[in-house]
Amino acid sequence: MKKKSLYIIALASLTMFSCKDFLDVKPTNSTDSSVTIQTLADAKVMINGLTRKVAQSSLYGRNMLLYGDTKGGDLTIVSQGRGLDALYVFNHSVNNNNYADFWTDGYNAIMQANNIIKSIDGLQAAGTELDFNNYEGQALTFRALLHFDLVKLYGKTYTEDPNAHGVPVVTELLETSALPLRSKVSDVYTQIIADLEAAAPLLSKTKSNGYINYYLNRAILSRVYMTMGNYDKALAMAEEIIDSKVYSLYSNSEWVSSWANQFGKESIFEITIAKDQGDLGSSSLGFYYLKNKVNNALGNFTASDYFLERLGQDETDVRWGIFTDDELERQASCYKYVGSVEMDGDGKDTYTAVNIKVARLSEIYLNAAESALKKSSPDKTKAATYLNEIRKRSPKLPLATAATVTEQMILDEKSKELYGEGFRYWDMIRTNKTITFNDEHVGVSMTHREKSINRTFYKTILPIPRLELDANPGLEEQQNPGY
Repeated sequence: MKKKSLYIIALASLTMFSCKDFLDVKPTNSTDSSVTIQTLADAKVMINGLTRKVAQSSLYGRNMLLYGDTKGGDLTIVSQGRGLDALYVFNHSVNNNNYADFWTDGYNAIMQANNIIKSIDGLQAAGTELDFNNYEGQALTFRALLHFDLVKLYGKTYTEDPNAHGVPVVTELLETSALPLRSKVSDVYTQIIADLEAAAPLLSKTKSNGYINYYLNRAILSRVYMTMGNYDKALAMAEEIIDSKVYSLYSNSEWVSSWANQFGKESIFEITIAKDQGDLGSSSLGFYYLKNKVNNALGNFTASDYFLERLGQDETDVRWGIFTDDELERQASCYKYVGSVEMDGDGKDTYTAVNIKVARLSEIYLNAAESALKKSSPDKTKAATYLNEIRKRSPKLPLATAATVTEQMILDEKSKELYGEGFRYWDMIRTNKTITFNDEHVGVSMTHREKSINRTFYKTILPIPRLELDANPGLEEQQNPGY
């Protein structure tokens, strides 16, 4: 694990290093940052580098999505020691299995976003005639997304305690002597919303494969408002995406094959993964879900019996098509992120270099359904209508009606649709549900958590890593309770 702290990142952020293309851009430690970007080509290079940064295994290339699934009850493990199983068993401490790279690489990416924003602001202040708006909007949206996921990892969820410690809000390039402290959860959310709203008018409303656009910005804001319990605004954001008609849902006949394609019609944002740019090979997200011993895979994570029972409500559910047998001879190994059960990939020359789908239209319909049900003046008819657009993937299940639609029905559908995409745990935490784990397949007793937990369990949030505490002693007093 890389040994970096936020203090060290302040220095590292002054030299852009994400990819070789940055060699063509003047580093900020040699001159004023306002001339780091001088052309639109420079700005694109730097956005590409930021995207490569967030595609690392420690962030959206693998661990961010695994974190959201391994802890939510839809996954289980068959054996400990196969890799990243500490996520499932909650074996976290200040010194061990603290997944410090979430913090360090997350803030490193934030620093790169800040560098882009500052550079563009400097050029605009100097009266440049070039239009950098779209690139600044992308950087602001990345910064908001990173702060959002970091505050979920390290702070209590907004509806539990908005005054609890969140994470440092970093919106400027830091001096190497800077020792930022944690802001309140509510203050972090205030900054996230401010960044997203500032970015929105700068972004394009056309689909741009591999790049952030206006509708990804709205998708993130919908997630943010749902986490805050502001369902009126969450619905408004979701409906803006749906009503735009820029994206459309897969039909049942298209759903399984969609995973073998890049930039499908549901994809609001995919992070491009290429063989020589971000492909993690046997350390990739998809590889961790492969059946034990397939291409030397360890079979790290497989579906829980609870998830299989949920999906099994309809044996004709189209989503069975992306699952194949695991080592327990259950149809429980998910092959979404290798393209298909035949491991076709998504059109590239290696099956592990499958694009990461950060946001899909299916999620937006389910967000709209939940938000319509829970908004200040509930609209159960609208909730059922949005839910049914996804529930149709289970042809034998009765469609929801205004009389039958419930929060649990929507959360169950979201579990089935977005399995392996990093949502389940966060949905369970924000809605204050009990999470029960399918430990029976592991063969040993759990020592780091109970079989069932809820968000009062202190390990539902990560500790501030020891490296950060040593580099920034002020964080010691802000350590999360229990650690």
